[in-house]
Amino acid sequence: AAMADGDGLISVDYEVHGKVQGVFFRKYTQAEAKKLGLVGWVQNTSHGTVQGQIQGPAARVRELQEWLRKIGSPQSHISRAEFSNEKKIEALDHKEFQILK
Repeated sequence: AAMADGDGLISVDYEVHGKVQGVFFRKYTQAEAKKLGLVGWVQNTSHGTVQGQIQGPAARVRELQEWLRKIGSPQSHISRAEFSNEKKIEALDHKEFQILK
């Protein structure tokens, strides 16, 4: 049977703007991604944002995108989340969801 679009694997890069550093944003993002069964990474940037990559089933990636856009960590204040380089992938490039220094 052909897989429905929602079941295919996708990869998407993200960058979250706002008060997202020093508020455990990376730790919460990692926990949320693991809960959803996604892989990828997250890191702070030198210009005060958080960026990374998410990979997994499209429907689950959408859930994390929504979380990054609206929820974040309890003390964070998200002004906006940008997503780029979305593409379908055949296999995952990462084994887990890591916090990069």
